Amino acid sequence: MPIIDSQVHAYEANTPKRPWHTVPNWPGRVTGDEMVAAMDRVGVDGAIFVSAHSLYRYDASYAVEVQRAHPARFALVKPVDPEDPAVAEVIADWKRTPGTVGIRIMMRKEMGRDANDPGLDRIARAAVRHDFPVNLSCAGNLDGAAALIDRHPDTRFIVDHLGLVQPRTPPAPREPWADLPKLLALARHPNAVVKVSGACTLAREPFPFPDIWDPLARVFDAWGFERCLWGTDWTRAFAVVNYEQAVEPFRRTGRLSDGERAMLMGGACARAYGWSPKKG
Repeated sequence: MPIIDSQVHAYEANTPKRPWHTVPNWPGRVTGDEMVAAMDRVGVDGAIFVSAHSLYRYDASYAVEVQRAHPARFALVKPVDPEDPAVAEVIADWKRTPGTVGIRIMMRKEMGRDANDPGLDRIARAAVRHDFPVNLSCAGNLDGAAALIDRHPDTRFIVDHLGLVQPRTPPAPREPWADLPKLLALARHPNAVVKVSGACTLAREPFPFPDIWDPLARVFDAWGFERCLWGTDWTRAFAVVNYEQAVEPFRRTGRLSDGERAMLMGGACARAYGWSPKKG
């Protein structure tokens, strides 16, 4: 089974050619070539390349360039804008773009987006027409995610980063798993899966982060391994863990059987997105 990272962000330096919208605490650049090299060093076969909303907003042109250069290693997801009245046409055009496997809605708590926003419904309906899963960036807003998923039982949803607020700098918050019961309740929806991405950033103990496994065991029990997609969320996690540190705890742990590890670290992602890498 190939190892597939369910979320990475690559990007070029902040220049007038393609200026950043904000300047996060990430490296000055992590190009597609550099991301592939990082994956190769730790044996990750492929990744879902999510165009970084914090840098590029709804412009996924750099992701398209990288996928064109590395078509066997990356599949693409881009954020789409609920405020765009033509968002359905944007999604249709994205579907025609080689390498695309999904779209993303930004509805984290701090964004203040109403879960009843009609733009969210337009996106969910268009996703069904074009057979795209909708990735939900909903940290701190699992109630809003649940309301949207409830309204659209025919839409496939992928909950990003366990739906939990994850730190961009250490240490982890005092109660990093406080919203875990809401995530577990969301498992009742058969049209949703969850990215177990960025989990190492929630650890309060040092590498290899042994304190993540008890709460993750509850996630696996509720959702099942076939609905859990391992991922690093690198480079967002850069200031907390490096790429190897986000990969190795899942490869080393004795808390997973070989079959569970294979499903978590690749099989479930391939199933959710309908894509597998073709390394070598």
